Amino acid sequence: MEWTSRSSEELIRACVQTGETAAWQEFVRRFRPVVAATVMRTSRRHGAHSPALLDDLIQETFLKLCSNDCRILRDFVPQSADAAYAFMKTVASSVAQDYFRTGMAVKRGAGRHEAPLDPNVESTAGYDALPDAEREILIHEIDETLKTVVEPATRIRDRGIFWLYYRQGMTARAISRIAGVDLTPKGVESVLQRLIGQVRAILVQQRAQKSKGKSSASSF
Repeated sequence: MEWTSRSSEELIRACVQTGETAAWQEFVRRFRPVVAATVMRTSRRHGAHSPALLDDLIQETFLKLCSNDCRILRDFVPQSADAAYAFMKTVASSVAQDYFRTGMAVKRGAGRHEAPLDPNVESTAGYDALPDAEREILIHEIDETLKTVVEPATRIRDRGIFWLYYRQGMTARAISRIAGVDLTPKGVESVLQRLIGQVRAILVQQRAQKSKGKSSASSF
């Protein structure tokens, strides 16, 4: 099902009722910008500018939305087309304010792996430095490779886990809290390690074959 064209109310209902991974991916993609902007404004008012802290607070906002079987989302009753965005701002602001009131810090990076996928990119952060067109080509190449290594029975879930980690920056702990994933943080890490290893091995092999082909062509 194509979730990008669905209303925010329909999207939230699908997330809490079905737990479909694709719906959660769209949920994060759609609401992450407003959550991030709210967290950034609140943090700056408290003199905090650390990217690490901002990432933590963004993830904590999504964790709060998913906690207690998504109780907050289940109780949400939209009054207008833009109500969902206003609601996300409220939750994000509350999470950030609570952090600065209590001084409680969340350990950053739990469940993250920094192993790059493509041998030509030195780190996961290096993807963001690529030109847009080149990055999209690489993402497409990785996704096509990913389709060949995921198990049919868990294809939707595992691809969702993979891209929530790589494109949305979510930790294994945050992903494990999403309804429908049904894995512990260690289970999510295991899926990621397996997929990363398989995808990287195929990409390395493909690069080697391309390099060999170029060398052979240049010898003529």
